Amino acid sequence: MFHIVLVEPEIPQNTGNIARTCAVTGARLHLVRPLGFSLDDKQLKRAGLDYWNELNVCYYDSFAEVEQANSDARFFLLSTHAKKSYADIAYQDGDFLVFGKETAGLGPALLARRSEDAVRIPMREGLRSLNLSNSVALVLYEALRQNGFPGMTL
Repeated sequence: MFHIVLVEPEIPQNTGNIARTCAVTGARLHLVRPLGFSLDDKQLKRAGLDYWNELNVCYYDSFAEVEQANSDARFFLLSTHAKKSYADIAYQDGDFLVFGKETAGLGPALLARRSEDAVRIPMREGLRSLNLSNSVALVLYEALRQNGFPGMTL
């Protein structure tokens, strides 16, 4: 199982779409507070459709709490500031894919502390970033592809 970590997500529709992606792939979703919306938000529920009962979600008050609870895990932090491409990683079952908030990413302190774990999605120069839910789907499906789409119908 792969793990998707959203650090302080701000847009309910993105989180709902990511929740749906996690449900259909069997990935566990980890949400780090503060969230930019209520978990009762109508937009969040609509984007996730009726997949919420199929979802395994964990909640944390800080990314440090995620690290402590999963100290033996491998973490890959997605950032436009990283040097390595996400496509150059050999993903393993149990890996954590970490994404920052829509407006600010993961922040310089965390990226400096874990610079060796930072990877990026290649894109044209001068353009800022992809949508968060698209980024999660892209990287998660690459990890699943590399591992033979475990537990999924092909």
